[in-house]
Amino acid sequence: MATKGDGYWHRLVKRLTTDVDQLDADDLSTHAEAQGARRACDCRSGEEVTVFGRLRTVELCPRDAAATLEAELFDGTEGVTLVWLGRRRIPGIEPGRTVKAQGRIAVRDGRKVLYNPYYELQTTAP
Repeated sequence: MATKGDGYWHRLVKRLTTDVDQLDADDLSTHAEAQGARRACDCRSGEEVTVFGRLRTVELCPRDAAATLEAELFDGTEGVTLVWLGRRRIPGIEPGRTVKAQGRIAVRDGRKVLYNPYYELQTTAP
């Protein structure tokens, strides 16, 4: 039986009155948990984690610097920077793509980072 506040009308009013970005973040976070991934906000430095989310940005390093590809993965709670050392481009790693990544969390300049993560490109977006 549904508890108070979980009814159809409550969900409908919430969907109609909540900011679209917040609704998208909530859906993405729910889908990440369904995939067996940890929420980025719960990950701590040094832990081996699996995260799931959508790539917000992808940055290529300048030609004169060491080859590095960086992408920000957002799971609905917080961003995690994915860094591939020695790569300037990876097919499929592009903004808007849904990715499942696994690796050991580090902290760089106050931001969570996965270096050279194992990743899976997802075929459908949540």
